[in-house]
Formats: sequence, structure tokens, C-alpha cells
Amino acid sequence: MTTTEIKTNDRTTAPATTVRSNPATARLDFAKTAPKVFRAVIGLDAAARAGLDPTLVELVQIRASHLNRCAYCLHMHTTDARKAGESEERLHMVAVWQEADHFFTDRERSALALTDAVTRIGDAGVPDEVYDRAAAHFDEEELAHLLALIFTINTWNRIALSTAKRAGTDER
Repeated sequence: MTTTEIKTNDRTTAPATTVRSNPATARLDFAKTAPKVFRAVIGLDAAARAGLDPTLVELVQIRASHLNRCAYCLHMHTTDARKAGESEERLHMVAVWQEADHFFTDRERSALALTDAVTRIGDAGVPDEVYDRAAAHFDEEELAHLLALIFTINTWNRIALSTAKRAGTDER
């Protein structure tokens, strides 16, 4: 196995690139190997989405997948967003949403900021100003669902990355 380290913020992080002996196959089929756990995550995902705008759901999932470097989920959610009518222009801007904020509504920007903070929670927690900004755009129930959505996509990213799922191989 070959690895490359990335240096960020004056600290060395975990390996950024891993060359697998057979990158054409996943390590294990999580859905078949742990079906109860897989179904539980699907249930959480479905519950989290309830009451949220489908466009917002995809933007959040795309952003977390960018941050987590999960090509499998990024491919899946950009494909779903396109099918739902999302523009190529906005899809390209999700990765740099702070610099291209005029492409997104205040509500979407607050959700993307919360996604960044929760996904990178180990860096600085969730700052009050980020949480308060989201709370100004979402009622309590919506905010709880948005947080659950962010938790869920981070879980899906970790499942896909840990099991070496390949982008473009989803069976939906």
C-alpha cells in the first residue's frame, strides 16, 4: 500500500491517497454483511429528509461529500440533483459556496455553513454564529431534521469510504 500525507494547518493528517491492490472491488458489501445496520441508516436518512426541501437535501449531501472526499456519494448526489432539475452552474459552485454565495439563497447558505461546521466538527465544534444563522432560517423541527441529514450523509460517506465503494457503481 502506498500513501501520501497532506500537511494542513501545520499538522500532518492521515493518508490522503491509498493505492489498493484491486481498486475495482469494494472491500465488503455493507448492505449484505450488516443488513440491520444498513436498514437503520436508511431509516434515519428517510426520517431526516422528511419536511426538508429536496434541493436543499441534495446541496447538503453534495457539500458533505466534497468535504469528506467521497467520490461515490458525490457522484450519486450530483446525479440525483441533476435529475431533480438542479443546474450545472449551481452544482459546480457548491464546492466553493462561500466565494460564490450569490448562487445560493440565505437559507441554503446557512445550511451549507452548518454542513461545513458539523462535518468538520473536530476542527472547532459548531460555532454559535453558524448555529444561530441556521436557526434564523429553519424552525426547530426543520433544524433538527437538517442536523440529522448532515449526520446521515457523514455516516454514508464513512460507509462508502471505509468499504471502498467506487463512484458510478450505485445500483439505484
